[in-house]
Amino acid sequence: MMKQPAPLIPIKEPNEIRQKGHHPSSVGLALFRLGFRPFYLLAALFAMLSIPLWLVTYSRGVQMPSVNLLWHMHEMVFGFAVAVVVGFLFTAARNWTGLWTPRGWRLAAIAGTWIIGRVGMLMPSSAIGAVLDLLFIPVAMVPLYRVMWRSGKRRNLPLLGLLASLFIANLFFHANAFGLHHYSAIEATEAAILVLAVLSTVMGGRVIPGFTTNMAPDSEPKTFKHLDKASVTLVMVASLAWVTTGLAPWITAALTGSSGLLQLARLAFWSPQRTARYPLLWILHLAYAWIGGGYLLLAAASLGIASVSSAMHAIAVGGMSSLILGMIARTTIGHTGRLMRADHYELLIFVAVQCAAVARILANIVPSGIRDVLLVVAGICWVIAFGTYAVVFGPFLCMPRLDGRDG
Repeated sequence: MMKQPAPLIPIKEPNEIRQKGHHPSSVGLALFRLGFRPFYLLAALFAMLSIPLWLVTYSRGVQMPSVNLLWHMHEMVFGFAVAVVVGFLFTAARNWTGLWTPRGWRLAAIAGTWIIGRVGMLMPSSAIGAVLDLLFIPVAMVPLYRVMWRSGKRRNLPLLGLLASLFIANLFFHANAFGLHHYSAIEATEAAILVLAVLSTVMGGRVIPGFTTNMAPDSEPKTFKHLDKASVTLVMVASLAWVTTGLAPWITAALTGSSGLLQLARLAFWSPQRTARYPLLWILHLAYAWIGGGYLLLAAASLGIASVSSAMHAIAVGGMSSLILGMIARTTIGHTGRLMRADHYELLIFVAVQCAAVARILANIVPSGIRDVLLVVAGICWVIAFGTYAVVFGPFLCMPRLDGRDG
């Protein structure tokens, strides 16, 4: 007979107040009290450091054999973006289920697994490095699955399927590096970007209209059940069509173009025109617009009209990175007990990432001499965005909540 797992401990607020009137959760280092704290900080620091490293090796200013185009693509997706996704899901699952996700030493150990993976990716063509990198997603999925299953609230279990898809894409990436699979490492990374686009479509539809209603009282966002289902279904089908070889280009173009148009139509009902005075809102709306525009560029790329790089950077930098910054800023403010408002630092962060996206896409359509300048401009804007987040919000992530609550 199999031994039954120990029951999970539901969320409870301590009832006693320690000496000197301090709440038990209002003192000490808070970095490992809830999943968003370490992973948002690690992701921001990694984003701030990895792009300059890539640019100096790209320009041959530094010779590091392991830091090449494939490393850059891999680490932006499976390193940076996946860390944010896991931090978000650890935090959201606590709210969805009423049960604690990993915290304390367990959370620190999972974060350590992510760090080890980043070290592993600096080992050139190393099987050990590949294994170290592949560990993180399964290690993070297990506690998420336990919490969702034991709570009985299983409607969010499909999100673990998206995490599993990211793991499979990462597995294909490493298999290609060792000649074990014909699916190229670039194609594997593109597939992972589109998986993240699907996740952004699902979560964006859940939170953006509600956030808009709560923060912009003059807005009237509308959601339609059939439109929501159609947009999610079509973005999944279009993404699958893109990664599937052998389809006629016009079929892929029709599916990706239709998906982009449907995303933009969905966004139009969320009152984006009412968000200009609210940076914490317009960044989310603009991010969603980038994703729709990115799928339109995928359609153009299918027909040879635009470059695949432009489409992928529109989705990854303009869309997902903008959404990431909007969400991690909002989560950090809200989950540390601060007022939900944006100061000039947040405005700088959001504008900088837009400049990074525009400069990076323009770099694909200008002469080579100007291209290198625009790549540097994009890198500087990127560092400003994530460096400012790390400097301004990093202390908040390490300090207890202002209201004394746990988490």
